Amino acid sequence: MAILGRLCAQRVWQVRPLHPSNITEYFKGFVFQKRHFRIVTLLSQSEGKNEDYIMSQSNSMKKTKETPLLKQLQCRIKFTGPLTICDYMKEALINPLAGYYAAGPDMFGSSGDYVTSPEISQMFGEMIGVWVFNEWYKLGSPRPLQLVELGPGRGTLMQDVLRVLKQLGLSGTDVSIHLVEVSPELSQIQEQKLCGTSSQYIENPEDGDYFRKNITTDGSSIFWYRHLTSVPRGFTMFLANEFFDALPVHKFRKTDSGWREVLIDIDEGDGPHHLRYLLSREATPASKVFIKSGETRDDFEVSPETAVFCSELAMRIEADGGAALIMDYGHHGKSCNTFRAFKNHSLHDPLCEPGTADLTADVDFGFMKEQVDERLITFGPVTQSFFLVNMGMEQRLHRLLRTCKEEERKNLISGYKMLTDPKQMGERFKFFAMFPGVVKSFLVKYPPAGFYVDFDKE
Repeated sequence: MAILGRLCAQRVWQVRPLHPSNITEYFKGFVFQKRHFRIVTLLSQSEGKNEDYIMSQSNSMKKTKETPLLKQLQCRIKFTGPLTICDYMKEALINPLAGYYAAGPDMFGSSGDYVTSPEISQMFGEMIGVWVFNEWYKLGSPRPLQLVELGPGRGTLMQDVLRVLKQLGLSGTDVSIHLVEVSPELSQIQEQKLCGTSSQYIENPEDGDYFRKNITTDGSSIFWYRHLTSVPRGFTMFLANEFFDALPVHKFRKTDSGWREVLIDIDEGDGPHHLRYLLSREATPASKVFIKSGETRDDFEVSPETAVFCSELAMRIEADGGAALIMDYGHHGKSCNTFRAFKNHSLHDPLCEPGTADLTADVDFGFMKEQVDERLITFGPVTQSFFLVNMGMEQRLHRLLRTCKEEERKNLISGYKMLTDPKQMGERFKFFAMFPGVVKSFLVKYPPAGFYVDFDKE
């Protein structure tokens, strides 16, 4: 609480201006709602039975616009057969020539497709900064602190976190920043925000696997990597805000014949798009690996890359020390049909104009926990509202309101409400933390800030 008191008492921090002036403009049409589908009956060629499967939102006879990525996908399907949802998401998001993240314009803000929590209010990043400092201090405060963020967006979260750490006496050579980013365009935006300058792309650095390197405005070394495995080992505090929801998923549906995988094929018929969904004729390798015998849901999604990232995080945190804080929308192994797309702050058909919209699926925190349970201690998931309020965000809001300009008051209040209101982002988004198993007894006595104790009974 002493740390929170120091945070709320700071007078020198400036309110970051938000545009447009009314923050709710960012979220016009951006509502979490159930999709409305029509049912398409498919003929199961393996058993000669009719299978009902949810397929498309539109009854339109006119095909949607073709995109450069669509043509690549059609060629691939013609040569290798229908794609899994997992492969489709990979191509649509990070294809180096026509993928959404790798080649698209800035997707954040009112002119983009969505807005993340750090872009809504500086208070979000400030609470994360306090959490990082608090847990780093409890774990022995080793210097320099290695801070890693997965999928850093515009760099706004890291900018706010570093400002907090500086106010609490941790900056310059005491901190090194390592960003895992696949988009060259976003890495340039992050560098300009955090360093105030731009550097050249580094093809084959002699002292590491990074592709960009610079110094932040506060004098800390900062590096960019394409893969988490390239980041140097050592005590690390990991952050991931809306990163895991973008990792590709496999989708399955339970039928009378057993589990079948959802695939994507070319639609040369009268469907609304140039692509369509299909069910696999037989069980696929992915269905045999990931679906447990006791699965009760009729539809199921799983992200293999989530398992890979969790395994890497668990190995590093267990061996080198540190902690991870994961912030995302998701569930605890209960939801089923969450694969969707967003464009212009509205829901968008995932098959419509591939490469032009953000594809996403809810994070299965129960699955994440299973991947690390034998090596790490986990906390949560707790709701975003629970975490931010318990971190002292309301007190920070009142402090800022005392010193801000009149035109900034509305932004601060609406931002706080957007992040914590259960009807907006407060319940939908979750927080999940990982710590080394060796500190279990310590964390029972001194649990991490923002979380309740959530150990399984042995």
